[in-house]
Amino acid sequence: MGFPEDILTDDEHVVLNLHPHWVRLVGPVLAAAAVLAAAVLGVFFMPDALGFAQKPAQYLVLIAAVVGLFYLTVLPWLRWITTHYVVTSERVVLREGVLTRTGRDIPLVRINDIAFHHTLPERILGSGTLTIESAGERGQVVLISVPHVEKVHQTLYELREEQYRRIG
Repeated sequence: MGFPEDILTDDEHVVLNLHPHWVRLVGPVLAAAAVLAAAVLGVFFMPDALGFAQKPAQYLVLIAAVVGLFYLTVLPWLRWITTHYVVTSERVVLREGVLTRTGRDIPLVRINDIAFHHTLPERILGSGTLTIESAGERGQVVLISVPHVEKVHQTLYELREEQYRRIG
């Protein structure tokens, strides 16, 4: 699912179109490996001493594995793929959600402050947290796991300054 370009104005163009950093998918991948390993152990090495007939118990293990895979891996991946951090020439556009979508647009001229933070592991992986403070009613927006957070910070600052020169 790509970012809908039809929401842009005539003279607006996309500068950055980002998803959260791929590191957010490491947990779901590890969960998938654990669920699959548990399912294989449960189906192929289930002892008869459990008091169940072996076939129905194996079906229960398979159903539990499918449900576990869906909730622990498919849903986080869908959330990741449908989360967009988009910087355009006029605003910051945030969109997220699978079935229920939420969004927020912050015009560049309303941005008061832009800050970033990343820990040592985040620096090694190339991600971080970006905080955008706007003059709007809702104030501050915190974006976690932003890839190349320093570059995004710099780009936002430059675009904001360009907007101020244009209107002032």
